[in-house]
Amino acid sequence: MPNHPLAEVFGFPIDDMSSEAHRYRKNRLCPFNNKVPNCTKDKAEDPLGTCSIYHGNSIAITCPVRLREGWLIAEEAANFFFPSDAKWTSLIETRLEDGDGKSAGNIDVVLVSYDDRGKIIDFGGLEVQAVYISGNIRDPFEFYRQDPEANQNLDWRGKPKYPRADYLSSSRKRLLPQLLYKGTILRAWGKKQAVALHKDFYAELPDLSEVDKNEAELAWLLYDLAQDPITRRYHLTSHRAVYTKFASALLMISTPKVGPMEKFVEKLQAKLDNKLDNGTPPDTFTILDERLT
Repeated sequence: MPNHPLAEVFGFPIDDMSSEAHRYRKNRLCPFNNKVPNCTKDKAEDPLGTCSIYHGNSIAITCPVRLREGWLIAEEAANFFFPSDAKWTSLIETRLEDGDGKSAGNIDVVLVSYDDRGKIIDFGGLEVQAVYISGNIRDPFEFYRQDPEANQNLDWRGKPKYPRADYLSSSRKRLLPQLLYKGTILRAWGKKQAVALHKDFYAELPDLSEVDKNEAELAWLLYDLAQDPITRRYHLTSHRAVYTKFASALLMISTPKVGPMEKFVEKLQAKLDNKLDNGTPPDTFTILDERLT
């Protein structure tokens, strides 16, 4: 466990005391192509400007805007969606509706290709997924911001709810529903999709069956953060792209690994034994009970 959970705050490592880093912290700015100059993570008025945290010996990207650095994700998604000579641009946070006109959510980035007259030829959807944090990240963030120079080396170990990257919840509670609702609509329209992830996030997913790029419906664009040896700042770098079919990927992610039933029965038996030992009869519900209600 690292002494301090914070890796980057408002785009800069926490030990960066340069005038530029100070300016970004003071004005709560975002250097990674947010929709406005300021950071808006969690609360626009009081943003939680934590771009990444330490996760073991690695770094976990905790803000999806962090993955927009240099718009590398848009360029690589366009290379998957369109021919190499296509004219394209990106449209941010576009609402998607189902057949009943109800919202299926916003697509993080829609890439559109267009002709010389500006008419759309094709499009594809790009989802950008960071990792959820379990525990309390705001407390160390606020403590650090009080005096970054004095608090850059603080030891946060032993504090209640030490923050950690929660990849399991991120995939099941966020990524999977995003792909299920929005992705199903795009697939029905015959449109390709891409997901931008930190490579460590993808490593926590089940092994997905890969296909050739030309056969793929879904591209997993994987990235890492590389530290500049001189400035000590982190920069988004392309790791690799994984190409899959849509349905098979969703099936693998949504299907849990099944363990032995005996372990579950042992838990049930222990709970039942404890209940009986305490003199509490087991709860029962019969057809007669249902008729009396």
